[in-house]
Amino acid sequence: MYADISGLVRGRAFPLRDLEQRLMSGVGWVPANQALTPVGPITAPNPWGPIGDLRLRPDPNTKARVELWEDASPLHFYLCDAVNPDGSDWDSCPRVLLKRALQRLREESGLRLLASFEQEFKLLGIPGDPAPGFSLELLRTVEPFGALVTAGLEQAGIRLDTFLPEYGANQFEVTYPPAEGLVATDVAVIIREIVREVARRLGYRATFAPVVDPEDAGSGLHIHLSFIDENGDPATYDPDGRGGMSERAAQFVAGIVTHLPGLCAFTAPSVVSYLRLGPHRSSSGFACAGEANREAAVRIPSASSMGGDSAARYNLEYRPADSAACPHLALTTVVLAGLSGIREKLVPPELVNRDPLELSEEERTRMGVRRLPRSLEDALAAAEADDEIRSWFHQDMWDCYFWVKRTEIEVLNYLKPEEQCQRYTGVY
Repeated sequence: MYADISGLVRGRAFPLRDLEQRLMSGVGWVPANQALTPVGPITAPNPWGPIGDLRLRPDPNTKARVELWEDASPLHFYLCDAVNPDGSDWDSCPRVLLKRALQRLREESGLRLLASFEQEFKLLGIPGDPAPGFSLELLRTVEPFGALVTAGLEQAGIRLDTFLPEYGANQFEVTYPPAEGLVATDVAVIIREIVREVARRLGYRATFAPVVDPEDAGSGLHIHLSFIDENGDPATYDPDGRGGMSERAAQFVAGIVTHLPGLCAFTAPSVVSYLRLGPHRSSSGFACAGEANREAAVRIPSASSMGGDSAARYNLEYRPADSAACPHLALTTVVLAGLSGIREKLVPPELVNRDPLELSEEERTRMGVRRLPRSLEDALAAAEADDEIRSWFHQDMWDCYFWVKRTEIEVLNYLKPEEQCQRYTGVY
């Protein structure tokens, strides 16, 4: 299986008897598959057209095998890198790009990244009126869904942290403990597919679409980040730092805030992402950082001292993201934006610890607080205008991504918001 730039998992199947050989040789793939849009057509032109070949090379560490149903074959897959026929890295593979970004962070800053993705989704097909948000009723209404998701994750070697009913109608969230960057991102992809599989077997449909109904709460993908040094010691927290951030963590946040408008093109990359990306939409609306402030794009969660070392649990939360994003590509851009802040020794941003809408225009200007893009087109334009972001990508990857996104806009441009939501709900 291959997590492509649209955040969709695509791939090829083969008989289990060939597994040993396929772990070495992989399966064939096509460069132009990267140009498949999430809403149907392949974008044309694209950098490859009919030319070229690739291999999907499985990573044995990503094995997922779930056997919960006697009347269905096991869900059994591996995540892959897309590589050239000679086995060398393909410069347009999101998973390859993330590995390179994490290596750059380690080499240039001495930091290793820990991450975890909070993933929200909705279950379609639940009979009756929706149960109240966060309620035990909603949790029990869909049983054994939660129990089977937990069992499936355990079979796949993934430790569940929490499974909870969320605020929106028939909305849930699944979280897992932090892990090193690549592992955490692979786990996010695997969890989505296990959730979808359990839902299918129970007669539901799980959708991770950013917005199902313009009048209801959307679903986000909050990315939690922290650092350890080369000795494995926590390196995010400093009790004397701004908001409790260490110097490098604060510079990392400064880099994110500086490049936030363009980052949204990769972390909130659908047309309907911008129905939820705004003030008071349970996402974020402003390019700023704040302590325990869910209106800020980068939130510093309150470090609990209950039941453990608060320094080890201290982390940063990137909020303007959703599951239309490829997790590998989203984390790549966040890491490289943060690394640019460390490299340039950027001054940590002033923390916004109140609702940004309550600030006057003069206060927002003084504090460097900006509105996030209000459409996918605005986010793409911000990325194209940001030379730092542009430098992170091979030309083919850059061209393909922007052609895919502009094709997506063109296909959906003439639909009403509720019709756009329906298209994405059916895909994600």
